[in-house]
Amino acid sequence: MEFVVNNSIRIHPMALVNFDQLKDKKEQALIEELCEGYIDKKEYFIDKLSQAIGTISAAFHPKDVILRMSDFKSNEYANLIGGHQFEHEEENPMIGFRGASRYYHERYRDGFALECAAVKRVRDEMGLENLKVMIPFCRTPEEGRRVVKILQEEGIKQGENGLEIYVMAEIPSNVILAKEFSEIFDGFSIGSNDLTQLTLGVDRDSEVLSELFEEQNSAVKWMISEVIRVARKEGKKIGLCGQAPSDNPAFAQFLIAQGIDSISFNPDALLKGIENMIQAETQNKIHKNEKARK
Repeated sequence: MEFVVNNSIRIHPMALVNFDQLKDKKEQALIEELCEGYIDKKEYFIDKLSQAIGTISAAFHPKDVILRMSDFKSNEYANLIGGHQFEHEEENPMIGFRGASRYYHERYRDGFALECAAVKRVRDEMGLENLKVMIPFCRTPEEGRRVVKILQEEGIKQGENGLEIYVMAEIPSNVILAKEFSEIFDGFSIGSNDLTQLTLGVDRDSEVLSELFEEQNSAVKWMISEVIRVARKEGKKIGLCGQAPSDNPAFAQFLIAQGIDSISFNPDALLKGIENMIQAETQNKIHKNEKARK
């Protein structure tokens, strides 16, 4: 979702909700220009976002398309047009006001409603029920239940017309309490970047600590292995999104051996990722056959 908001919409959702209260008149004029033809400024956000999501959902229909809801950090939100008025400066935005915690907070609740309206339009009006949603950076099961309830209030009801709601597994608490999270959500997607930085206590954006940021670290691999184990035991889907499987064939093989259901890649890493997957699955079959012979 961040790609669409950054490149197409460009405006902070709360600046559209509170357009008449904007203090910066230059930004207000720019928003007026971008929203030309939209009487309701909120409709600009809903329309642009639903068109983008709908295009991708239609392209892959009837296969599942999973949309991760917004996960801008506060400093990233502040850089959107009109964003500075609605964002507070944080010492460490990476572990600050982001992901699920925004969706029910009064400072962003109405902005999240616009995201939900776009999803609802794609599923209900466009008829693209292959669209699923995923909740990022959900710190506790209680927070998860709260977000699912808000989605329902916005007309996005889990289980209705095949709607599934997933959660990112990118915080140690998602792994430690994986069974509890599995009782709330339909599946997981491992966010290996955040899970690595929070397991090792390493800022993934720090050049000084870059050598310590290692997804192959045994502590990180244990976290990944454990959440896959619980997900499979509870009958929940689980995938992974991150750069490591495309960069490292051994890591891809590790994921295959653990029983991962799916792996997501950035477009520039797709071909290399597919090559690594084929190699990893071949090695895994050879290993299983050798084990069976013994």
